[in-house]
Amino acid sequence: MRIVSRSVLVTGGNRGIGLAVARAFAEAGDRVALTYRTGPPEAATGLGCLAVRCDVTDAGQVDRAYKEVEAAHGPVEVLVANAGITRDQLLLRMAEKDFSDVLDTNVMGAFRVAKRAAEEMVEARRGRIVLISSVVGLLGAAGQTNYAASKAGLIGFARSVARELGSRGVTCNVVAPGFVETDMTRALNDKQRAAMLGKVPLGRGARAEEVAAAVRFLASEDAAYITGAVLPVDGGLGMGH
Repeated sequence: MRIVSRSVLVTGGNRGIGLAVARAFAEAGDRVALTYRTGPPEAATGLGCLAVRCDVTDAGQVDRAYKEVEAAHGPVEVLVANAGITRDQLLLRMAEKDFSDVLDTNVMGAFRVAKRAAEEMVEARRGRIVLISSVVGLLGAAGQTNYAASKAGLIGFARSVARELGSRGVTCNVVAPGFVETDMTRALNDKQRAAMLGKVPLGRGARAEEVAAAVRFLASEDAAYITGAVLPVDGGLGMGH
């Protein structure tokens, strides 16, 4: 049984997958901080997590958030870069800003928080970085050229970070969820849900807690020799990619 409490930061941890990840680490006894952009998340208080306002597209806010987390919990030892947005539209109708905004949040945001975390991790010669990608980054999806590009970009980013920091005891891995039962997906109509789930060999969506379990594994000592990996939690949707 692990008895050491670590400083964990989850970006975009106020709902959905991020909140499930924050809960999983908190229940394991870690000191958990989560970031949000709007509206302080009541769920964070119930979990005993530190909620920090931070827009990952703003480097100044990222630095201030880290200082607040470090003051409360110490240097971040586990980073889960989960913050992300969508701006879905067909390519021929997509505005350039919708494309750039998604990449700025999903890729540049991960870059900003990972770079800041890596500074302390390299000095400590230990650390875990887990990036939340998507099966869409492997398969592609009509109407999501921006989102797919951003999620595919996270894989190349993670593998490069893994090569740079591996000798310092820092691992960097990716979790790639498929169709996850969240507030967003529950808003789909029956026809849309059936079309999506019909492609999933297991025939159902993932629970956010199942994604969180994969994240916790990659951040654990059991995964100390795993880095640069992409762990799919997609019910078989992305097999072969």
